[in-house]
Amino acid sequence: MGRNMKKSIIIPALDLINGQVVRLHQGDYAKQTTYSDDPISQFADYLAQGAEQLHLVDLTGAKDPAQRQTALIGKIIAAMNCKIQVGGGIRSEKDVADLLAVGANRVVIGSTAVKQPEMVKGWFEKYGAEKFVLALDVNINANGEKIIAISGWQEASGVSLEALIDDYQAVGLQHVLCTDISRDGTLAGSNVALYKEVCAKYPAIQFQSSGGIGLLDDIKALKGTGVAGVIVGRALLEGKFNVVEAIECWQNG
Repeated sequence: MGRNMKKSIIIPALDLINGQVVRLHQGDYAKQTTYSDDPISQFADYLAQGAEQLHLVDLTGAKDPAQRQTALIGKIIAAMNCKIQVGGGIRSEKDVADLLAVGANRVVIGSTAVKQPEMVKGWFEKYGAEKFVLALDVNINANGEKIIAISGWQEASGVSLEALIDDYQAVGLQHVLCTDISRDGTLAGSNVALYKEVCAKYPAIQFQSSGGIGLLDDIKALKGTGVAGVIVGRALLEGKFNVVEAIECWQNG
């Protein structure tokens, strides 16, 4: 059983602001589209269609940690008894502990993992590496270097994707959500070559692809790359295809 035989899954994603399901264009809070004020029924629909893992981003909490939607997230998880990985500006151990306490199966860490690696590695050791997903947004420069962007894409960290993964492998890193941010939210297709490369280089890590899925063909294009999960957000909300079709496409092409 090679790594590519591992069952990969479609992971529907929702972004929440003040309890509403939204999308931001290229991370800009001023460019917000609201899709629904009922995240529970939206996620319930995805689960009914066969989704096994969900992805939720607390955009309110990302902007203001004091306004985290942790109680609502707990309500969603309790209502559906499902696996949800949750992110959105996770900056402190309290954020991690609170989300795990309300039932998140994994906590998604972004910029903080790049800015304060020793602190975050400590969380891996305390709570277990399987409880975390590192969400790494990369800009690929003219030399083909994969430089991680931080602070909501506003700045380059100067840290390469490979250097960060190498660092976290020391504490048992298992899950990485990797986005080529030049493509995110544009429905322009994923960077297939990027996923092929990183999955081959790090066979022990489960990579989740994110960004750029607009058509079923974009999902098909990721088959054989080795990704363990495909995050699909806006395309589902906009009815480009549904979860059943996405799973069918992945399994049968």
